[in-house]
Amino acid sequence: MKRILFFAATGLVLLSGCSKFLDRQPLSKISPDNGFNSESELQLYVNSFYDKMLPKADNEDNGTSGLYTETSNNIVLNGLTPQYTGNRTVPVSGGGWDWTNLRNINYFLQNYQRGSLDTTITYKYVAVAKFFRAYFYFNMVARFGDVPWYSKVIESNDTASLNKKRDSRTLVMDSVLNDIDFAIAHLGTGRNVAEVSKWTALALKSRLCLFEGTFRKYHTEFSLPNADVFLQKAVDAAAEVISSSGYIIYKSTPDQAYRNLFSSLSVIPEEVILSRQFSAALQIFHNVNYYTVSPSFGKPGLEKSLVNSYLMKDGTRFTDIPGYTTMQFYDETQNRDPRLSQTIRTAGYKRIDGNVVLPPSYAGTVTGYQLTKFVTAAGNDANGKSPNPLPVIRYAEVLLNYAEAKAELGTITQADLDQSVKLLRDRVSMPGMNLAAANADPDSYLANQYTHVTGTNKGIILEIRRERRIELVMEGFIWNDLMRWKEGHLLAVQYKGAYFPGEGNFDLDGDGNTDLIIYSGNPPSVPNVQFLKLGTDIVLENGTAGGNIIVNGTIPKTFSEERDYLFPLPTQELLLNPNLIQNSKW
Repeated sequence: MKRILFFAATGLVLLSGCSKFLDRQPLSKISPDNGFNSESELQLYVNSFYDKMLPKADNEDNGTSGLYTETSNNIVLNGLTPQYTGNRTVPVSGGGWDWTNLRNINYFLQNYQRGSLDTTITYKYVAVAKFFRAYFYFNMVARFGDVPWYSKVIESNDTASLNKKRDSRTLVMDSVLNDIDFAIAHLGTGRNVAEVSKWTALALKSRLCLFEGTFRKYHTEFSLPNADVFLQKAVDAAAEVISSSGYIIYKSTPDQAYRNLFSSLSVIPEEVILSRQFSAALQIFHNVNYYTVSPSFGKPGLEKSLVNSYLMKDGTRFTDIPGYTTMQFYDETQNRDPRLSQTIRTAGYKRIDGNVVLPPSYAGTVTGYQLTKFVTAAGNDANGKSPNPLPVIRYAEVLLNYAEAKAELGTITQADLDQSVKLLRDRVSMPGMNLAAANADPDSYLANQYTHVTGTNKGIILEIRRERRIELVMEGFIWNDLMRWKEGHLLAVQYKGAYFPGEGNFDLDGDGNTDLIIYSGNPPSVPNVQFLKLGTDIVLENGTAGGNIIVNGTIPKTFSEERDYLFPLPTQELLLNPNLIQNSKW
């Protein structure tokens, strides 16, 4: 079943649209009259699911993050979408309420037996289909809450199905568990980054069960049962991957390993479980280099609170240092967790194929913390010319899922941390996480952000969230994390960047030369220096008196605790199906 995820290896014409398309038969070379008579036809059909259903490299049409374009409170752009201003409106159509992919999955599950093939052949393809149905419904529940469960293709005369109510979240998620368990039982144990396997299904199960368990735990307003049941299932799924899959955390040298994992032009299969593949030879590219070095995509940069969250290299907390709030760029980036210097430009940064030391370019970042994760050689900087693979699921996430679920259950031990989080720390030669020390002295900086964490395991839960945010930044997790933790209020906090004391000349990389001049009036005549006009090109908290960079400071941001944890259903769907009920407060 070798394949490249970027291609849809099928002749299907996949209809886009809403629930009104649920009754349409797929327009395909494979139909009830001529299809599913051979294994190759089964394979041809299920291969289409990969490209259509896995997250794209860039932003999706429904406004969610792609594989490297996350925002939320991790990465800041020079503009804000309605999702972050509290100005989301109910869409007329679309908005993520799209059932096309589900229809195609259910079509396969209804018709795969037409060829009378033995179950030893068919079940591995049924397992792929059920993996993707679980993946589809997990994303729908995370976005909308209750949704109608459909396990068959809806015929045009099936009025009852077309007009059914939303099923309860509990029913849908129980059905998701049935699907993912079938996939786990019937998928092979081989490891191939371009195909789902038993290990892929177990990793997904750890993800969706952690999401659902923590959502139910923290969102008491929904009165959802069995939070601990889902958390234990997350633990069990992750534990099986840890004990039996053979995946490991990739290592090279501590100052390069994390960077190399994402910039490698070939996938690193010892850690990456599932990946979207790209190729210069096949002319299949994404756009991450151009996204991070040009001003055309919002000048993305890490947000100040995330930069503050990186520990010191010796494992102590940066935010415990007196005067940390007024440290300038060079000083604040010294002796930190090496993942910081492998995620943004810091002192000594060079392009992968370059010999020139480069400070952060304010033409490419709005916060001063310029992204380097996923960035490859400068020869790939043109628009749409990045060829490196992008991970969809990797082993590091499974380790974090395991640790977090055990911490939330209250069953975590030091041994659990040593077989999970410690492996991530070992990659960059950081001290391991200490359970007793974390719980004895919870980090007040993190506690002020994550306001719902309480109890005897408060300290370790906060530390695992720190680790998750740092390890998985730019990989599309942060929105769902904030939603399940019930910490949406963080989206309304003023986003900030690097600190400057005001106007002046600044050496960003500590080489003794000026890299940046912040000025008022007319720019000075100095060659090979970046210039930012105060109040125009850069806004500081206290104006000429200095402060952190303020990003989008004139745009009000709000988050409704009563409304914004779920998205609205489009009005067109409510008109087509009068039994659908809009989410609360929309």
